[in-house]
Amino acid sequence: MMLVLTFLSSFTCLNVLCASSCQLQNEDVYMNTTFQDFMQMCVRKLRGEDNDEELIVDYVEKEINKMTVMMPHQLFIKGEFVDAEGGKTYKTINPTDGTVICDVSLAQTSDVNKAVAAAKEAFEEGEWGKMNPRDRGRLIYKLADLMEQHQEELATIEAIDSGAVYTLALKTHVGMSIQTFRYFAGWCDKIQGSTIPINQARPNRNLTFTKKEPIGVCAIVIPWNYPLMMLAWKAAACLAAGNTMVLKPAQVTPLTALKFAELAAKAGLPKGVINILPGSGALVGQCLSDHPDVRKLGFTGSTEVGKHIMKSCAVSNIKKVSLELGGKSPLIICSDCDMDKAVRMGMSSVFFNKGENCIAAGRLFVEDSIHDQFLVKVVEEVKKMKIGDPLDRSTDHGPQNHKAHLDKLVEYCQIGVKEGATLVCGGKQVQRPGFFFEPTVFTDVQDHMYIAKEESFGPVMIISKFKSGDVDDVLRRANATEYGLASGVFTQDISKALYISERLEAGTVFVNTYNKTDVAAPFGGFKQSGFGKDLGKKFSHSCCIHLMLKTLV
Repeated sequence: MMLVLTFLSSFTCLNVLCASSCQLQNEDVYMNTTFQDFMQMCVRKLRGEDNDEELIVDYVEKEINKMTVMMPHQLFIKGEFVDAEGGKTYKTINPTDGTVICDVSLAQTSDVNKAVAAAKEAFEEGEWGKMNPRDRGRLIYKLADLMEQHQEELATIEAIDSGAVYTLALKTHVGMSIQTFRYFAGWCDKIQGSTIPINQARPNRNLTFTKKEPIGVCAIVIPWNYPLMMLAWKAAACLAAGNTMVLKPAQVTPLTALKFAELAAKAGLPKGVINILPGSGALVGQCLSDHPDVRKLGFTGSTEVGKHIMKSCAVSNIKKVSLELGGKSPLIICSDCDMDKAVRMGMSSVFFNKGENCIAAGRLFVEDSIHDQFLVKVVEEVKKMKIGDPLDRSTDHGPQNHKAHLDKLVEYCQIGVKEGATLVCGGKQVQRPGFFFEPTVFTDVQDHMYIAKEESFGPVMIISKFKSGDVDDVLRRANATEYGLASGVFTQDISKALYISERLEAGTVFVNTYNKTDVAAPFGGFKQSGFGKDLGKKFSHSCCIHLMLKTLV
């Protein structure tokens, strides 16, 4: 700052007064290392000529939800929206009516190479790698502010591209994304090492200390159920640690990720720090898994694909991996629960976000003495749910994300009926345009059945009874799965709650609540639900050690 004052002292009084309004950041000083460069930078700022070149966006505009929504649809590489190699595109579909929203650029192998090269250059040679962590946090805060300013537009895009009910998209899909970026912006200057006492080598005295440093280029591959929130959960931590990233959104839901890229550029994140590549998992995801310059890959999706990614990452360059994979989360409802709350939260545990929820309760174990009462109340509530346009504020249940998933749900329920489970309600596609599926309830589900073991990833409640008082047996049944993402228990007995929660084999255990995630609480699973943590202090895209953490909520 003394340099600034010395420089300004050479001006006339009038010029000093003008220059006093010139707002400088730390990087303005250290990125202009000679007096001439610094002087020219100050003059450009005073003239208003210091802004980066204008971002050129070929928007798709739609008048919808009482606003003009402006959506980028090209790849985002090195700070620019560009067409894919060969001009290749595909169509993204509105699940509400099956119509085409727009054509989106379809990334090719050469595009992946360009994006990784841009991210590597930004990390190794660009200003991002040299930036003070506190200044990096300032840029991420600014990005969160821009997301908040555009939250209605982001929620609208999320609704038409993924089928999320607008009110939920505004509060959760977008709202938690903003919270996530703000939370991790605060971590930027708090990623600290430690000093370690060691034996001295006389006559010398020794000091040992550790540093936590960014990994480099991180690849992020996200699913289609929470397009923006899954981006935020992984990208915010990645950026806070000082990494650069190449992100592949799900092919069927690319639009909020591309809007995010536009906002990131407007927030001033340097070129190449963020790169977005819509495209197929088989091509783009595989290329990122194989790429020798990618040092970390974060993936949320199916266990089957996660195994393939882990193998590719090992064979290519032993890149670090964090995986959030499939689930079949058990929810145990005891006879001494608060029945109204258990019904309300049990409904939410299954039908939240149309059941397209990684921690959805895949199987409810209800104590036999209250089973019939619980079932009656659930069916009453299901019949009250309004199925319809996700942009309608009164809608409870929007369309499933895409046609292939809808077809899978129909087949899933047919298998349940064939195996002998009792279909209480639902189980069919709604006869209207779009990809709507009825909220469904099965009971009398036996442990050997397909629907008792496999995840539906849809609005299908699977209910099984357990004998009154036989807590150990229901725990055995609840843990008899290769998944361990989340779980839950409803009981007003604190001793029973602690006993059950300690023995449930899952990364998150909900007690008398469900779906309560928070940016400060680590999230991740055990067994074939993956490893590594999103959110919280032990965020996975820094070089923190991955711990086996269980979160009790």
